[in-house]
Amino acid sequence: MKKTILLALSTILLFGAGNALAQDKEEKELNCFEKYEEAFKERGSYTISDNIYRNVMISFFEGEEVFCVRGKVRVENGYVSAIFYYYDDNTEELYDKKFSNLSNEPPSVVNGISEMIMNADRETLRVVFIDKLKPKRKKLQKMSIPDDI
Repeated sequence: MKKTILLALSTILLFGAGNALAQDKEEKELNCFEKYEEAFKERGSYTISDNIYRNVMISFFEGEEVFCVRGKVRVENGYVSAIFYYYDDNTEELYDKKFSNLSNEPPSVVNGISEMIMNADRETLRVVFIDKLKPKRKKLQKMSIPDDI
């Protein structure tokens, strides 16, 4: 009898721990790019016109890893034409590698985020125009009703 109860308790504990681990895997923390991607999907972007944008996020994709840095981008005719990245001392450097989208054309910008960009070394990156993210929508204030009316 004791062995049966012990076996039942062990089984319940093992299944409970397995379910908890499965839920942790499902609730994976978003990386730097995914956080902005979700925000742009939810709130949208202001128009990205031809200009130089001095506060963008450049997200480099290396397998499952994403590495984000601050940069500057020139947009011409609706396409990303030049990319610069900033160093800690606020100096900038031109990203001098030739780049294009996956179809070997100039990368365009849709909803505040560039298409996937690939360079000659097969590095992949995307540019996020973080200053063009629309603000959060206002929420209606709920009215509380007193219990004693």
